Amino acid sequence: MLFNSYIFIFVFLPITFFIYFYLNYKRFTQAAKGFLVFSSLFFYSWWNIIYLPIILSSILFNYIVGSTLNKDSAMRHKSFSKKTLLTFGIVSNIALLGYFKYTDFFIENFNLAFHTHANLLHLSLPLAISFFTFQQISYLVDSYRQETKEYDFINYTLFVTFFPQLIAGPIVHHKEMMPQFIQVKNKIINYKNISMGLFIFSIGLFKKVVIADTFSVWATAGFDTPSALNLLEAWTTSLSYTFQLYFDFSGYTDMAIGLSLLFNIKLPINFNSPYKATSIQDFWRRWHITLSRFLKDYIYIPLGGNRKGEFRTYTNLLATFILGGIWHGAGWTFVFWGFLHGIALVVHRIWSRLGFKLWTWLAWLITFNFINIAWVFFRAKEMKDAFRVLSSMFSLDNIFLPDKLAEQFVFLNQYGITIHHYTQNMEDGINILLWLSFAFMITLFFKNSMYLLSKFKANIFFSIFLIICFIVSFFHLTRYSEFIYFQF
Repeated sequence: MLFNSYIFIFVFLPITFFIYFYLNYKRFTQAAKGFLVFSSLFFYSWWNIIYLPIILSSILFNYIVGSTLNKDSAMRHKSFSKKTLLTFGIVSNIALLGYFKYTDFFIENFNLAFHTHANLLHLSLPLAISFFTFQQISYLVDSYRQETKEYDFINYTLFVTFFPQLIAGPIVHHKEMMPQFIQVKNKIINYKNISMGLFIFSIGLFKKVVIADTFSVWATAGFDTPSALNLLEAWTTSLSYTFQLYFDFSGYTDMAIGLSLLFNIKLPINFNSPYKATSIQDFWRRWHITLSRFLKDYIYIPLGGNRKGEFRTYTNLLATFILGGIWHGAGWTFVFWGFLHGIALVVHRIWSRLGFKLWTWLAWLITFNFINIAWVFFRAKEMKDAFRVLSSMFSLDNIFLPDKLAEQFVFLNQYGITIHHYTQNMEDGINILLWLSFAFMITLFFKNSMYLLSKFKANIFFSIFLIICFIVSFFHLTRYSEFIYFQF
């Protein structure tokens, strides 16, 4: 079930909301909690019920291991150390994720390397497995560190399956969610939270169905025909995906935060104007913040962080982001994307230690263009497609300009730079450029949705803003489109 669907907005959500709070009003708090778990599992199963046993088995396994790791637990057998049990839990989670997500990838590469012909398994990727796996690994590590308290199975199941953040995050910690679920005041309808939740949900819905889905048409058209792109088309293709990805994923996160507020639950911020970043380090402090937190706390620091010398720090950064790339998808394009970001962070660290500085505008320009170029590998189906797009982006023999402008630069032809007429090869070109200008203005010069939420007041201005966003989005809901991160 998608957030951006009529059945979710007008059927599932209101029914879940009213029954949950009605049961709490009647003081059937356990029943209310159980109903929220049931609703979340129903929401998850709507996509494909065959995935339900997988997530339930994962929840049960991790609950048992986490409870055993808890310092107050008497379940742990004396012959097994806590570290051994933690390792077993983490390896089991990674094995489950790896089996569904990477088996065919390894078979393909094994066949390529050894000239064999092993058959692919063509496994379907269980919905949200990357997210609920990371979330439960963090729970196991936190339990090992004695940073969690013991809760019952229903509580833990709610922590994993809470429908606003189940499919694509944010990736949350047990200790930041469970206290909210058990607070008595959160079981009572809070009209301020409802108004704030509807406000931020409407912004997120607008981001997804109006902005992201508009850019997706141009991004898909370009990446489906990478060898046919001219210079201007290649740049509009890459920039279209850059903005599609941002407005799609940040839109989902805004909707998740808004939906959670309806139930008096506060999720962590996941985006903070990442395209305003003036360094790659700054970008990762702003983009997919909860993933960055996970990579830092559960991969980078355990590898040694920056405590074992500069060279080890660089290898830890590189390893962390290569693993982050692999987490996003089973393909060399994702591995290379992670490698690029790891290298960029190493270069940034060396640059900073040498004391060099750039003008702010230049630092932003370099950072944004690096991010845009790296997204090409993230989006391309194959490495060769990524290089085709990039070659068109930096080729001087296929420049298309508007008629009048092309006439002014025709003299460049004698230097091997071919100028073509823009109208000959670009369909809907002016519309694309207007949308790109609009996206740049929003991401660079406007306050982000979390800032607007922090300034929210139930007044006429915010009410009109909410209504406009929702009404415009409502008429775009007919364009059925999945969220990009559903695939990961």
